[in-house]
Parts: sequence; C-alpha cells; structure tokens
Amino acid sequence: MSLLLSPYEENGIFLKNRVVMPPMCMYKAESDGEVTPFHLVHYTTRAMGGVGLIIVEATAVEARGRISENDLGLWDDAQVPGHQQLIHLCHEYGAKMGIQLAHAGRKSLCASSTPVAPSPLAFSESNGYKLPHELSLAELEGIKKHFVQAALRATYAGYEFLELHAAHGYLLCEFLSPLTNQRTDQYGGSVENRCAFVIEVAQAILDTTQEVPLFVRISADEWMEKGWNIEESIYLAKKLQSIGVAMIHVSAGGNNEAQKTPDIVPLYQAAYAKVIRESVGIPTIAVGLITTAAEGEKLLQGGFCDLVAYGRELLRNPNFVFFAAKEEGKKALIEPSYLRAF
Repeated sequence: MSLLLSPYEENGIFLKNRVVMPPMCMYKAESDGEVTPFHLVHYTTRAMGGVGLIIVEATAVEARGRISENDLGLWDDAQVPGHQQLIHLCHEYGAKMGIQLAHAGRKSLCASSTPVAPSPLAFSESNGYKLPHELSLAELEGIKKHFVQAALRATYAGYEFLELHAAHGYLLCEFLSPLTNQRTDQYGGSVENRCAFVIEVAQAILDTTQEVPLFVRISADEWMEKGWNIEESIYLAKKLQSIGVAMIHVSAGGNNEAQKTPDIVPLYQAAYAKVIRESVGIPTIAVGLITTAAEGEKLLQGGFCDLVAYGRELLRNPNFVFFAAKEEGKKALIEPSYLRAF
C-alpha cells in the first residue's frame, strides 16, 4: 500500500495524504503585503490537484522583515481577509492549510528599510544587501511580539498549522549560527544561547495559539566549516520537541554566501530529516529535489520522514498527486472532472 497517498493521522494532525507543498516565495504581492489574485489561483490550483498540506510562502511578521517588497505579510489586520479567502478556496478541495511566519533579517532587500540581525554582518557586499542593524534586547522583545501577533492573525484567518521559518539564513537562522551570531549576551556564544531566541519565539507562539500545531523549518547544516551543523540541529530539535513543537521541516544551507553546496542530486537533503527523526523521535518533513512518487514512497518506507515536500515539482505539475494516483491504480483519488485525462 502506498504511504504517500495514504492519510496521515498523528497527535491530532489529520491529512488526506502525505504530500506537502512547501513554502516557496512567489514575489507577487504589492507593497501592502496583501494576498493577490495570483496567490488565490496559485494555491487553489494545488489544492484542486490533491495536495494534502499546503504551507503558504514566507509571510513577513513586520514590514522590514520582508525579503523583498513583493512579499506577503501578516503584520497588519488589513491583511487577514485575503488569507481568509485563500483558505476558504483551498478548503473546498480538501487541502489543509499552514503558513510560514518569517522575518528576513539581514537578507532583506527592501529599499525602504534597514535590515536587522543578531550581529552587524552583511550577507553579501554585493547584490543589494545592506549592513544590518544589530538588534538590542528590547528590540528582540519587539520582534517576538511581531511573531506572536502574526501567529494570532494567521489562526484568526483559519490556518490549521503554523510554521516558524528558522532556515535559509533568515533572522531566526542567523541567531543559530556561530558565523552570523557574534553576540556576547545571553543570545550568543554557546549553542544553548544561540538557540534561545528561536525557542523563546516558538514558546511564545505556542502559549498564545494553544492547540494550533507548530512546525519549525530549519537548515540542518549550513555547509560551512565551523558553522551550524547536524549535531546542533539535533540539540535544537530536542528542545523544540520538549516545548510542544509538532514537526521539524528539514532543509539545509542558505546562511552564508560562501557555503560549500553539495551536489544537487535527488534526495540530497533527505538524510538530515532521517537523522533528526531517529535521534529525537519527532516527526519530520523531508525536502530536497524530490520529484517522483517513487522517491517519496522510498523516503516514507525507509523512515526518513513522515511527510514529503514537493517544491519545484508542484510548480511544474500542480496535478502531481493525480499522476501518482494513476500509477498506484487509485483513480478514485483523481478529481472526477479531470479523470478523462488519466
């Protein structure tokens, strides 16, 4: 029996299948950060195509926390109705909806604001990156409140899952790495200190949103000598599990322009998800050039993960699940109006 197309039901989480659309920035919002017709069509098309869980792209918790001036946001109540409309449409086709709450930190390219970071170290000296402002302790409390307020707006809009973005070199990820966090206070130095802010933000969200499952996306290894690595990721995952985080979404890289990127081959990041799953005992989502149903099945059957994220493949093929259902002889899972094409 196919695990990929079978329901997932653990710890109060129920999905019709184990196919995840991970957050992928579309850069289609206007400067107000509101949902546009593009987003409504883009996500609803994948819901109609049978995806079990859709995690909406990185959504900024404050305006200066955008990656670009075309990012979605949840820093203002006026942004909530668009998300409500999006969720309603996707629910019509049986998809569960999550959203990634994010702060770009030093990787913000917004011309209208100065980026912020744990330490005043620019991501790059070119390509429009600016020297960031080092956040004070008082400002960190403000950032924490922005995350909590965005989480409340997300739950009010109707999202069933929240994901905290602590990967790919954005603000929370910057705190984790000794290469980007050179603070000398309680948030810098030891791995315990470097993980503290991420854990505090997660705890604050959990305390406020109560029963809404929280995922955390991490870069398991930043592919740099003396940088953040899998052993430290295991430590963080254990701490996050202990406070009630439901799942770790395991990616890698993105924190340093000089990273030593491994060969980009199918499943190249999946082993990180397995190590964290086995070492911690927490459910994981695997990512990394996963493009076929057979690859997803291999990961699930092999204990690498609990859910499988198909990123670029779902951009290419919104009906990926239908093709997988045809391969498995499960045509009942195909939208009836499209069945003649399969």
